[in-house]
Amino acid sequence: MPIADIDGIATRYEVTGSGPPLLMYAPGGFDATVEKWSTQGVYAKIKLLDHLPKHYTCILFDRRECGQSGGRVEHVTWAHYVAQGKGLLEHLDIERAHLMGGCMGCCPVAAFGVMHPEMVLSMVLWWPVGGAKYRISGQQRFAEHIAFVQANGLEQVVAVAQASGKSFGADPRGGPWAAVIRNDPDFAEAYAEQDVERYKLIVTGMGRTLFDRDTAPGPEPEDMLRLDIPALVIPGQDASHATSAARYLEECLPRAQYWNVPVPGQTEETAPVRVLEFLDKVSADTAG
Repeated sequence: MPIADIDGIATRYEVTGSGPPLLMYAPGGFDATVEKWSTQGVYAKIKLLDHLPKHYTCILFDRRECGQSGGRVEHVTWAHYVAQGKGLLEHLDIERAHLMGGCMGCCPVAAFGVMHPEMVLSMVLWWPVGGAKYRISGQQRFAEHIAFVQANGLEQVVAVAQASGKSFGADPRGGPWAAVIRNDPDFAEAYAEQDVERYKLIVTGMGRTLFDRDTAPGPEPEDMLRLDIPALVIPGQDASHATSAARYLEECLPRAQYWNVPVPGQTEETAPVRVLEFLDKVSADTAG
């Protein structure tokens, strides 16, 4: 797959299909890669990529610090993830696109709509993360990493990340930059030589601001309430994707449609049809 340099960070991406552009922020938490649209949980079941590219130009990418994309040790916020997607659209000379997010990918999609509404034709928010349990587990993951750093140092973080092959979500000891440590020897060397106290402050701030509420994280509700962007919200129902988080986005997005179908009813026969129905209507209205 091609690699784009976006603000000094390598972004692995893939463009498939034809039609209006659809930028897709992958599911998978801190392991959000192109492949997760085909292999993870509900997405493997509904097989969106067997259907969407027949009608839309799907732009898939590994989120920064995930898969084969690069990263940088800094206080990463939702705005940083927005900047990566915006930079990829600019790299491809695309001025406006539909946006779709799965799982944690819903957060940067909503933030993208707030920060750059002129670039967003519509938003599809599939299984938004959120809920009290999600906030607690997210903050706990960061706390466990900081405790490991405090007890063992950054060289051991590098050793764990390289040996385990696991993502931050699967093994908090490796931290948010585990994938970059594995893929980039120069990054790993510089990572291990950082000031530990400074690093702990970065990670503490990152965990607190990414997971700062007991509903869907991302942009502030007052900002979403001012948006004039069509949105389709599809609810999940588990410890990471509370239905209340999806209802919160429906409440905050003035032009939201809520697909009120329980998870067992979200199948390959029903889901792609509903998404295409929504996208096609927005595309037709925009063209008209």
